[in-house]
Amino acid sequence: MTYALFALLAAAVIFWWIWISPYSFTYGETTLEIDQEATHRVFAFGTLRNNFVRTLIIRRFVPTEPAQLQGYRRYGLDLLPDDDAVTEGVTFYVTPTQLRRLDRYERVGVKYERYLYTLEDGEHAWVYRLISDIPPVLEE
Repeated sequence: MTYALFALLAAAVIFWWIWISPYSFTYGETTLEIDQEATHRVFAFGTLRNNFVRTLIIRRFVPTEPAQLQGYRRYGLDLLPDDDAVTEGVTFYVTPTQLRRLDRYERVGVKYERYLYTLEDGEHAWVYRLISDIPPVLEE
């Protein structure tokens, strides 16, 4: 019984440290420069497609719609430019506060960067990409 209680307490501390604590993450310039009055569209192709994970991160259920990003193929946890590829995913809308929570989850500036891409439907959406040596193809 004490091991189960210890494991539960450890899980709670880890959850707090990663997603709530002010000590484990500092928001970067990308996060600070978002429009505070707008609703933001996000394209998810990985873990954020999961309703439970997404709801846990942004602290509210938001509906999703199927979406596609042309010119990229999924490569593990990232996207790589590929003219012949299409990445399947979902889009959803979030408030600026919820977008900052997503930035924290994705560790923007440490592990991922957030870029604005044009999806197949012609609309723009934020897309999280791993920080790597491969430069992103940014939309104009």
